[in-house]
Amino acid sequence: MRGWQDEQLEALFTARSERQLFDRLVGIVRKLGFDHCSYGVRAPLPLTQPRIVVFDNYPTAWHERYAAGNYVTIDPTVRHGLHSLMPLRWSDDVFDAVRGFWEEARAHGLRHGWAQPCRDPSGVAGMLTVARSHEELGDTELRAKAPQLAWVAQAAHIGMSRLLVRRLVPEPERPLTAREIVVMRWTAEGKSAAEIAMILGISTRTVNFHTSSVVRKLGVANKTAAAVHTALLGMLY
Repeated sequence: MRGWQDEQLEALFTARSERQLFDRLVGIVRKLGFDHCSYGVRAPLPLTQPRIVVFDNYPTAWHERYAAGNYVTIDPTVRHGLHSLMPLRWSDDVFDAVRGFWEEARAHGLRHGWAQPCRDPSGVAGMLTVARSHEELGDTELRAKAPQLAWVAQAAHIGMSRLLVRRLVPEPERPLTAREIVVMRWTAEGKSAAEIAMILGISTRTVNFHTSSVVRKLGVANKTAAAVHTALLGMLY
């Protein structure tokens, strides 16, 4: 008999679309005792307005209120997910600074919840949130279910990344060469073209040639933007 993880892995990894994957994720979460779930994916770029895709089965009224109020900017669980990979259980303390937001969520049936952030080598961040209106999420239940929820969050993130990354973070039409990656690595360290030339034993002109090539491939404005892009997208390793 196949194990629980194998069954969930197959369900999530064989999904042919983001919506199909999320629908299967909802089914898994419900079997674990939660009525609602949300999965958000955030691309690392652009820095000023990163692309965000969110799937959820929250009550329609709350979904609309959350969007209308731009609550993503004040939601402490979102802020937590951007700075930590540790799981977060909802509590009064978590929402202490946004009591009005917390009371609204509870009024819409989102009273007890848990969130697990994820992040992959390409810089794409994600977070699974599960919630329900009944029965507080106690320590005993959480100890029993946290490993499964964490595993599901990671599997969902891998699945979502597979389906979404190319749309959220388009790859350059031509891959970077080994020399271009080395040049960008030193650029990201703050080295000038002349310093990189000395380190690599090549001419400054050659360094500038490789830098210009990377700028064109990535479609960015200059070498600073190129260094930021390659670093955030995990292209320098």
